[in-house]
Amino acid sequence: MPNWHDVLNELQQMGSPFDVLRRKYIKNLHEITKRNIICYYSGWLQKKGIEEVAVNDSDKNGLMTVINGLDVSKGLDLILHTPGGDTAATESIVDYLYKKFGDDIRCFVPQMAMSAGTMIACACKEIWMGKQSSLGPIDPQYRGLPAHAIIEEFERASTAIKNDPRLIPVWQPIIAKYTPALLGECEKAISWSNEMVKEWLSRNMLKNNTSIIDNILLELGDHSVNLAHNRHLSAEKCHSIGLNIKDLESDQEIQDAVLSMHHIYFHTLNATPSFKIIENHNGIAFIQQVHMMMPGNMNMGNFPPVNLPLQSPINPLPQYNNDFEDISPQE
Repeated sequence: MPNWHDVLNELQQMGSPFDVLRRKYIKNLHEITKRNIICYYSGWLQKKGIEEVAVNDSDKNGLMTVINGLDVSKGLDLILHTPGGDTAATESIVDYLYKKFGDDIRCFVPQMAMSAGTMIACACKEIWMGKQSSLGPIDPQYRGLPAHAIIEEFERASTAIKNDPRLIPVWQPIIAKYTPALLGECEKAISWSNEMVKEWLSRNMLKNNTSIIDNILLELGDHSVNLAHNRHLSAEKCHSIGLNIKDLESDQEIQDAVLSMHHIYFHTLNATPSFKIIENHNGIAFIQQVHMMMPGNMNMGNFPPVNLPLQSPINPLPQYNNDFEDISPQE
């Protein structure tokens, strides 16, 4: 007969309804594709103002956690939902995925994979998108401003002043806000981003298709072409510029499985303190959660507990601060 501790462990392994349903739907997709499934979900739409929702170096720890023990010969289907993030972390993550799965990586974008998320998608051999899905421009940002736009503004100012020195007082307060070496840093950031994506496309999705790759870099990487860093690029648009886009609606079974999984991740991110979830089809998860603030006599609310395998229950409260913690299964 199980003792008190055994029953507690069993309850924790079962998890909350959110955990149970996520495992169910991830397992369902795995049974359809017979491939490894990793879901990489950010809650930037639900948890505003948390910097760590973006791609960062801690995500690699999550991927290491969920890849450990997988049969890498079965390839990887990466379900990706992210606003993007740090370029260096993105480069490191893609390098790690290549070392584990080689080129046998497919990316599924149920809704959005923006900026660095688009870069990760471009590293895969194919990208599955639906009518509701979007990728985004990959032009690098510097302190919230497009690096291309900063360079363009300097060039515009230089041209205007050369043509009419009387405009110096007009341009001086605008240029004064920029720091020394800024132009060089922007140029390096643009070059770094483009070179990475060019290398990944050449290696996997578009081997030996230089002309197509150059067009993709122009469409995705040039701010003067896409006009806004948060522009949403549809599956049709992404296909037209040369990316290997697979129509999610072309396979009803896969579409149903992917979208069902997408919905349960949104429910989890909405109703729990979780702001980032990296999880595989075996139920191994690396979850980051905000710390909870509890003012005196605060109503605990009706939120269900968030339980992970071999973890103590966490009772979420309806108010957050910006701190976070990593929660992953114990060996």
